[in-house]
Amino acid sequence: MVEKQKRKVTYIGIACVLLLVATLLSIGLGSVRISPVDTIMTVFGHGDGSNQTILWDIRIPRVFLALVIGSNLAASGALLQAVLLNPLADPGLTGVSSGAAVAVLLIILVFPSLYALVPLAAIIGGGLAAIMVYMWAWSKRTGFAPIRVILSGVAVNAVFGGVIGLLSILYSDKLPAALQWLNGSLSGKGMDGVLTIFPYSIIGWIAALLCIRQANILRLGEQAAHNLGQNLTRIRFMLSFVAVYLAAVSVSTVGLVGFVGLIVPHIARMLIGSDYRVMLPLSVVLGALILLIADTLGRTVFAPLEIPSGIVMAMVGGPYFLYLMRKGEASRA
Repeated sequence: MVEKQKRKVTYIGIACVLLLVATLLSIGLGSVRISPVDTIMTVFGHGDGSNQTILWDIRIPRVFLALVIGSNLAASGALLQAVLLNPLADPGLTGVSSGAAVAVLLIILVFPSLYALVPLAAIIGGGLAAIMVYMWAWSKRTGFAPIRVILSGVAVNAVFGGVIGLLSILYSDKLPAALQWLNGSLSGKGMDGVLTIFPYSIIGWIAALLCIRQANILRLGEQAAHNLGQNLTRIRFMLSFVAVYLAAVSVSTVGLVGFVGLIVPHIARMLIGSDYRVMLPLSVVLGALILLIADTLGRTVFAPLEIPSGIVMAMVGGPYFLYLMRKGEASRA
């Protein structure tokens, strides 16, 4: 048992080290390459003026944003998977992200004067989508059947995707302003964007950590949880709200970035098991790492062209989702 705990702590430590290395490399990569040594010197205020401008005005805010968004989406996916007892649950696949996207797009295209309400609108839109999925997927006889959750999520995504398409046609003259956002791009976000989302994210991370015990209770199954005197409906509502909150504030800032919440918790679960006391912290670190890598690849592989991180994650996450389906994860959930 002690060896197993040491192994889990080791995995988390390795993930943290990899995240630090990836952050340092990502800050230095771009149209102007900056060596790791110069990057460190510049970060601590000893670099030349041009490096200071490149790093602090462009790259460091973008890297920080990737870390925050990746952590948010990974934690959101992990909590949704606990609620639904389904390893294929994800803010994107369950319609939460598309519901938040519709609410944000309405403000960007139709009510731009209300832009300050974007985070709140995203939370409301994501919550509405989650309610729709849960209503259609719930059965008094079998509860949340995994296949019904996935099918309901597909239906909700289709509905909100149609609304996004309709808004894009009706307000095509304003669409260029929202195009990068729709593709999940981290480009053009300065330190103001980081400072805007960071307080919301801290609240979400604290709430997610406070949900660890409840997530582990849901893992025991309904009968065992009832025997422990737990109110499963209240637990599911609490975890769902935190998951929707984390996904919605992320969508409100960078748009639609899918599959982080699907891939990351699954990898964490394979490495250290399903105990949320260690799985959730590892998911947060791995989420930041994976989205940072995706964004770095998107802005360097085809430079000077940039591929939004949402597109990079879709190209990786789609095949990974098919791989999980092939393994029959949904039927064993």
